[in-house]
Amino acid sequence: MSSRLSTRHIRGAVAAASVLTVFALSACSGTDAGSGSGSSSTSGQINVVAATDVWGSVVSAVGGDKVQVKSIIHDPTADPHSYESTADDALAAKNAQLTLGNGGGYDDFFEKLAGEASGAKKLVAYDIAATGDENEHVWFDLPGVEKVADQVAAALSAIQPASKQTFDDNAKAFKGQVDALVKKATDLGAAHPGTKVVVTEPVAHYLLETAKITDATPKAFSDAVENETDVPATAVNDFTQLIKTKQVKALINNVQTVTPLTQQVVAEAKSSGVGVVDVAETLPANVTGYIDWMTKEVDSLSGALNS
Repeated sequence: MSSRLSTRHIRGAVAAASVLTVFALSACSGTDAGSGSGSSSTSGQINVVAATDVWGSVVSAVGGDKVQVKSIIHDPTADPHSYESTADDALAAKNAQLTLGNGGGYDDFFEKLAGEASGAKKLVAYDIAATGDENEHVWFDLPGVEKVADQVAAALSAIQPASKQTFDDNAKAFKGQVDALVKKATDLGAAHPGTKVVVTEPVAHYLLETAKITDATPKAFSDAVENETDVPATAVNDFTQLIKTKQVKALINNVQTVTPLTQQVVAEAKSSGVGVVDVAETLPANVTGYIDWMTKEVDSLSGALNS
């Protein structure tokens, strides 16, 4: 299997060129996008631009009705690694007072966009979470997300000091909900000691760590995915054997990476009676925000382990 990752470098180069083009177009347009330091919306809300709707939903939870958030990627089928920015994205970035990206090499397109947000406060979730781990999917790092919420509150307060108490209160309430999720995940792992799972990609890595659930994916399989190479046949066989013999309780599947191999192993899991837990990189269509989404993810994992 050639993983989705194999096209990222090529698409990333195209995306970089696209960003330069759209900024040139926006600069030449007749629309006045405001000063380079960013401008508030006509309603007095703080203009925020987030890389994905995952981080946009965190900003919305903290900022409430005092923020106007544009999430660049809000399509459940989109791939942030290969996203190509548009002129509208460029204009939003130019007007932003605060930007929030994922970082860690996950959304390079956004680093370029944020660079054009002259004078805006700029936050990077991966840097804030500071996990010490190279895995960039930090929206599954629940304690890290709490740190991001605190930094968002601080940044919004600096922009609009009169609303500081509101931002602090919202962040506290949000973190309380995240704490409840941490406990739920921890209790789930404690109820299933020694539980093993396999993953098509290490997207939910941090959630599994929180629950102390072991990722038993063969190293050769994971290495091939991470290194953008074909997964060796022996690694595929080892992976499927873990499923067929029910040595694992669940298959964690990234629904935003669909390949013949992922389809094969998902089908194998279903036929073997091994639970399939779908995870994603942007908000699914049926959720209202970050807490709702993560609650559904933990519940899905619980369902697989309890089956």
